[in-house]
Amino acid sequence: MRLSLLRALLCGLVPMLIQSTANAQANAIPSTPIERAAPSAEIQGAPQTVSVPSANNPQANLTLADAEARALKNEPRLLAERFRAQAANKRVIESRSGYFPQVFGNLTAVDANGDSAVAAGALTTSSISTRAAGGASLVQMITDFGHTSNLVQSARLRAKAAGQDEESIRQSVLMQVQDAYFAAQAAESVQKTAQAVLEFRRVTLRQLTALAQSQLRSTLDVQFAQVMVSEAELAVVRAESNVQKTQAQLAASMGEEENSNYILAEESLPPSPDADPAGYINEAIGNRPDLKALRLQSESATDQARAERDLNYPTVNALATGGEVPIHDSTIHHDYGAAGININIPIFNGGLYTARAAAARLEAKAADKDASLREVEIVRDVRMTWADARDAYLQIDVTQRLVDQTNVAMRLAQARYDAGLGSIVELNQAELNQTSALITAASARFDYLRSMAAFRFALGDLH
Repeated sequence: MRLSLLRALLCGLVPMLIQSTANAQANAIPSTPIERAAPSAEIQGAPQTVSVPSANNPQANLTLADAEARALKNEPRLLAERFRAQAANKRVIESRSGYFPQVFGNLTAVDANGDSAVAAGALTTSSISTRAAGGASLVQMITDFGHTSNLVQSARLRAKAAGQDEESIRQSVLMQVQDAYFAAQAAESVQKTAQAVLEFRRVTLRQLTALAQSQLRSTLDVQFAQVMVSEAELAVVRAESNVQKTQAQLAASMGEEENSNYILAEESLPPSPDADPAGYINEAIGNRPDLKALRLQSESATDQARAERDLNYPTVNALATGGEVPIHDSTIHHDYGAAGININIPIFNGGLYTARAAAARLEAKAADKDASLREVEIVRDVRMTWADARDAYLQIDVTQRLVDQTNVAMRLAQARYDAGLGSIVELNQAELNQTSALITAASARFDYLRSMAAFRFALGDLH
C-alpha cells in the first residue's frame, strides 16, 4: 500500500510542480503550461540542458529590445537600402540642377596655317586664326515647358519611395528577429518539459523494477516502462537539437556569426486582436510602408511620363560668352563678348520622344497596378495573420485545460492500475496523452507571441 501511495505521489509530481508555478504567475491571461513546467526541469537527476555555460559557448543575457537593436545595426539588407535612399536623394539635386546657370571656362591656343577656313564637313565655312585666348560661357534655361519641373517632382517621389522601402526592410528585420526570439523561447520551454517528463518516467521505471524484483509486478510492465523512458529520452534529444537550431537562427537574424547561448528574457503577452478585422485592414492600408512605396513609385512614374512628353516642346535658353585674346592676328580683336537667346525646336528625331513618352505612360500604368495588387495582398495578409493570432490566443487557454484534463486522466489511470483494474497499456497511453498536452502547452504562449509579431508586421506597426 505504501508503494502504491508513493507511486501515486510520483505520478502527480509533474502536475503539482506545474500548478505551483501557475499560481505564482500574475498576468491578464492565465499562465501557460510553459511557465508552469519550467521549474520541473530542476528535478534532481534531470539531464543537463544546453544552457549550461562553457568556455566555447558562454551564456549571455538578451532581451527582445537588445536583439532588435543588434539586428538593425548589423542587417546588410537594411544598410544597403539606406544607401539606396541616400542615392535617391542625390538624384533630386541632379534633376534640380537644370534650373541653375551652367557656366563653362575656356582656354584656347591655335596656330593657324595662314589665312584659311574649314571647307569640308559643313555647309558654311569658318576662318581659322592664330590666337591664344581665355573666356567663359554661360547657359541659363529660361523654360522647357515643364520638362525639368516634372523630372524634379519624379525624383522627389522616388526618393520618398526609397525611404519607405527602407522602412519596409526595417520592419521585416524586426519581424524576423521577434519570430526567431520567440521560437528560441518556445524550444527551451519544450526542452524543459521534455526533461521533466523524462525524469518522471525514470522514477516510474525504477519503482516498477523494484516491484518486479519483489514479484509484485510483471516484467512486461517493466518493459513497457523502459519503452516509455526511451521515448522520453528521444524527445529530450530532439528538443535539445531544436534549441540549438533556434539559437543559431536567432543569432543569424541579428546578423551575428558567432552562436552564443542566450538567456532570453520573458515578454508580456499583448491583448488579443479585436473580433472584427475590418478596422485593422484600413489601418494596414494606411500604414504599410511597402504599399506607400509602390504608390509613390506610381506617382513618380506619372511625372516621368509627363517629363518625357515635354521633350516634344521647345527649349528656350539664354546664352552669354566673353573673354580676352591677348595673342591674336589682325583678323580678330583683343577681346570678345556676346549674349543671346536660343530656341531649340524638336522637329524630327525618328519618333524617339514619342516612343519614350509612350513607354513612360505604360510604366506608370504598370506601377499603378502593382500598387493595386499589393493592396489586395495586404488585405489577405491582415485577415490571415489576424485569424492566426486569434487562434493562438485561444489555444493558450485550451491547452491549459487540456493539461488539466490529461492530469486527471493520468491520476485515474494510475489508480486503476494500482488497484489491478487497468493494464500497463492503459497507463502508458494516459502518460502519452499527458506528455503530448504538456509539450503542446509549452509552446502555446510563444506561438501567440510569434503570431502577434506577424500580425503587427501585416499592419505595418512594428517599431
